Amino acid sequence: MELVLLVACGLAAGTAGAVLGTGGGVFLIPILLLAFKVPMHYAVGTSILTVVATSTAVAIGNLDRGTANMRLGMTLEIATSIGALSGGISAAFLPARVLVGVFAAVMLPTAFVMWRGRHGETDVDSTDASPESSAIGRNQSSGGGRFMDRSGAEYEDPTLHRRIAYRLRRLWAGLTISFVAGLMSGLLGIGGGVFKVPGLNVLCGVPIKAAAATSTFMIGVTAAASAFLYFGRGEVDPRYTSAVVLGVVAGSWMGAYLNRYARGVVVKRVFAVLLFCVAIEMFGRAFDLL
Repeated sequence: MELVLLVACGLAAGTAGAVLGTGGGVFLIPILLLAFKVPMHYAVGTSILTVVATSTAVAIGNLDRGTANMRLGMTLEIATSIGALSGGISAAFLPARVLVGVFAAVMLPTAFVMWRGRHGETDVDSTDASPESSAIGRNQSSGGGRFMDRSGAEYEDPTLHRRIAYRLRRLWAGLTISFVAGLMSGLLGIGGGVFKVPGLNVLCGVPIKAAAATSTFMIGVTAAASAFLYFGRGEVDPRYTSAVVLGVVAGSWMGAYLNRYARGVVVKRVFAVLLFCVAIEMFGRAFDLL
């Protein structure tokens, strides 16, 4: 029965992770800690492997549809991988209570940013609406994911029945966020998407769907950079890791399908509510309130 529940939890986390681009670790770790009483370091190790599974399961589909921005993802992955290695090494020297507290602390501001967004924000608020951009988008061939220029891309949005064109802004902000995301991924096993998705959307002007798809493409590489550290320390238990990964892979396929038809604003609001709930749970865990 415990294995069945672990698979079910992995299914739910994988679905949410693929839709939101977070890898599911942000939901899975509280479940492992609170419901299955898994030690924090082992929960992080398990979560990192599920992040790799999520990314592997859905990244190819996002790339084929053009939703994931490969050039942007590979550029940001340099900073993310450096951060992931740093976080994985640091986790060995921090007690579980500190990791739980840090986990909760980073969730609250992220939830606030995702809920509030920007004034007048819509599903396509991050697109470049200038006549020049529109003309380029119309003249561009229908091949998904081609760049309009060195800083722009486009993808097909089935819910809006048109192609969405956008231009990247503030690359330096994206690199900074990616390093922090990698650091938190290696430290907390949450995939880093919980930082990259809102950061790319709010600061870099990437539409929420493209940000989530690009994050999903990146998180597998990010997690792999620190997974070997947890393996080497013996903090990956195959008894529950294998069951969770099976559920996550199946959930990732479901989430990838749902992500094509979910409206961007709805995704952001659901993301914010879930993050807030997770933060409250983890604060209670850190201070022995739960």
